Amino acid sequence: MSWKDRYRDLALQALTKRAAYGSDIDINKFIDKTEEKTMINDEIKNKVLEVGIELSQEKSGIYFQVDHSVVLSRVASNIKGLEILPIDEALLRYDWLKSYYWKAISVDQDKYTAIAELKSTKGYFIRAAPYTKISQPIQACLYIHSQGLLQAPHNIIIAEEGSEINIITGCTIGSKVNYGLHIGISEFYVKKNAKIIFTMVHSWNEGTYVRPRTGVIIEDGGVFISNYILLKPVRDLQAYPTAYLIGKDAKAKFNSIIYGSQDSIIDLGSRIILMNEGCSGESIFKVVATGNAKVYNRGQIIGQNRNTKGHLECRGMILCPTASIVAIPELIAEHSETELSHEAAIGKLQEEQLNYLMARGIPPDDAIGILVKGFLDPGLPGIPEILQSEIRKKIFTAIRR
Repeated sequence: MSWKDRYRDLALQALTKRAAYGSDIDINKFIDKTEEKTMINDEIKNKVLEVGIELSQEKSGIYFQVDHSVVLSRVASNIKGLEILPIDEALLRYDWLKSYYWKAISVDQDKYTAIAELKSTKGYFIRAAPYTKISQPIQACLYIHSQGLLQAPHNIIIAEEGSEINIITGCTIGSKVNYGLHIGISEFYVKKNAKIIFTMVHSWNEGTYVRPRTGVIIEDGGVFISNYILLKPVRDLQAYPTAYLIGKDAKAKFNSIIYGSQDSIIDLGSRIILMNEGCSGESIFKVVATGNAKVYNRGQIIGQNRNTKGHLECRGMILCPTASIVAIPELIAEHSETELSHEAAIGKLQEEQLNYLMARGIPPDDAIGILVKGFLDPGLPGIPEILQSEIRKKIFTAIRR
């Protein structure tokens, strides 16, 4: 039996296995084939700008996938020590890559990981060579162009010893597409003293279902920083990335900025497992909920070794009585020398601040927008200032709609 056949058998057994969290989705109502090979046009260029992807600018490297077709996959000519390939090409080129495939995530974790293996639709392989430090962000974008499409890319990112990379990923859907399902499998491998800053900006619509599945393995002295931003409505999103800090003094941090609106259902969290001594982890979640949005924040930190530290934090603001935010922090101490903490605060706008702005002639809607914008202001590590400025503009635009 081949290595692929083994994973296929495991996936077939998990096809009806519901996820641990979130609502169930009937995968059969989505199509997994598309005949159209889309060319980049102005509409697509403008759409991906919403998630911070500039197709016209040559940075360190780019991967751009429309539906199941890889439209761009290249490294800038002046960049050394970086590889960007479609995952299927990388698996054919490097036999050793098979040892990373489904290592950070189980193929039979649930029906979504299973269908991603059975209906695998490309995805990217990014690798930084040892001691390569790339200052310019790598751009990656997954775009749904066809109505009712099931898009299930499998991504593997490896930062070799001493390397540093900054990746900005945008996932979005065409303006004429009413519904779709995106299942993104992402496996990160942060080697000794390496660093990955991964920023994901999602811009979906009211008919999109989203089920990302992410696993991170961090070795001695490695650092992984994840920034997640969702500002537009989504039908139903559920994600629970897990970081395994297997090396000494490894670090992981998850930052999430969420503007939940309309009828969005958002079930988002993170798990950090402090497996070796000196490890530390932090998860910061900022959310504003309005309309009929339901937002759940699940955070878990497990301290399993000495001199480990972890902190969970959820800050929530509810703008109307029909929205809801649920914070579910969980700290598990499995060693006497671990220090874990959590903090949660959910409430409405501060009336004193609102009245202060209105007393100075600022209309009520604008005053609310200013306060919410300040509450969500990103200040995220690793994001270029130009993108941070764009995110601030998008927050303000989203609030005013």
